[in-house]
Amino acid sequence: MGFKTNADDDDAVSEINVTPLVDVMLVLVIILLVTAPLVTQSVNVALPKTASTTPDVQKQPLQLGVDAKGVITLNKVAIESLDALDLRLRDELAKNPEVAVHVWADEAVNYGKVAEMMATVQHAGISKMAFVTMEK
Repeated sequence: MGFKTNADDDDAVSEINVTPLVDVMLVLVIILLVTAPLVTQSVNVALPKTASTTPDVQKQPLQLGVDAKGVITLNKVAIESLDALDLRLRDELAKNPEVAVHVWADEAVNYGKVAEMMATVQHAGISKMAFVTMEK
């Protein structure tokens, strides 16, 4: 940055002085760092004790699985064909209209087999479907 030493030039200075801006930003960062732990404090309360309950089986998602050999299971019970799967899914949908399906597919299964299962689930009228994967 060059400075002009000519005092005869009356032009306006068009440079922005960023020093006050940096000072204000550093003050805001310090305020944030000081107040953040105060905001996250929790209230200490003694929660009441209750009897243990069992989860609602009706709201549990159906576990639709296919293993590496292509065997389809619904809630760990083997299903012999896609037509039988369709009938079982329709029965489950009649019991619970909010039923969801979790698909457990082995990585060695052909994508076509998984796509057929997905189409069967959709054909049965179930719109909530999710895939279950494992972390590496």
